[in-house]
Amino acid sequence: MSDVPKILVFDSGLGGLTVFAETVLLRPDARFFYAADDAGFPYGRLGETQLIARVMAVMERLIASTAPDVVVVACNTASTLVLPHLRSAYPKLPFVGTVPAVKPAAAQSRSHMISVLATPGTVARDYTHDLVRTYAAHCEVTLVGSRDLASLAEAYMKGEPVSDAEILREIAPCFIEAEGKRTDCIVLACTHYPLLLAEFARLAPWPVDWIDPAPAIARRVDHVLREDLGFASPQAATSLSHRALFTGAKLPQPALDKALRARHFTEILLDPMPLLVE
Repeated sequence: MSDVPKILVFDSGLGGLTVFAETVLLRPDARFFYAADDAGFPYGRLGETQLIARVMAVMERLIASTAPDVVVVACNTASTLVLPHLRSAYPKLPFVGTVPAVKPAAAQSRSHMISVLATPGTVARDYTHDLVRTYAAHCEVTLVGSRDLASLAEAYMKGEPVSDAEILREIAPCFIEAEGKRTDCIVLACTHYPLLLAEFARLAPWPVDWIDPAPAIARRVDHVLREDLGFASPQAATSLSHRALFTGAKLPQPALDKALRARHFTEILLDPMPLLVE
């Protein structure tokens, strides 16, 4: 085993960069491979069977080419559907998934009114409803399925114009007032959404706590590296270079390329895998 842990962070697009940002703070000694399946984005348009097949095919190639010590599935949709299949196919490789942070939001809320901002697929999934029943039965929970917010976050990262009105339209249903109480915690149940966190805070009709799962995911990755795989904690900050991989047909345009290089992604490569639409 190398002294340098290798971490593969996988997402349908750029949302996993929010998880990368938190994980690299805890593991600056690691070499990161960021994989964006932009040829398949957005995953919400795929049926469950097609999505599972897509992620398994992409992951097979990524694991073979990067030989990671741990894989982070930085996508709620892929985590809830595909993690069991991945763990079965690669029993010796640790996978860390992403789930809506309902439990911490319910524990933190003072008004007991929380909203879960997610993709329509995550809102509809039984897994999400089970989390609400298990951890937030004492709260009034509003599930908000946004069709466009992940795409808006992608556009924002690419330097494309995104209007305040577009963002506000997507987050407005999260803010509920009733019987003298109002929403005070909003779960960001898609890793894309924290990319727009500054805009959310600026446009919100009142202050709320935005619950980002990325710090908890980063802590889990660090735990797996130390306790399960035996990697020592980093002794000092380092400055390793990282690799970003895209499955689409085009390399990132200048604004996104600049953003990636600012995050120490010195290799930005294409590994094209066209999506076969059934």
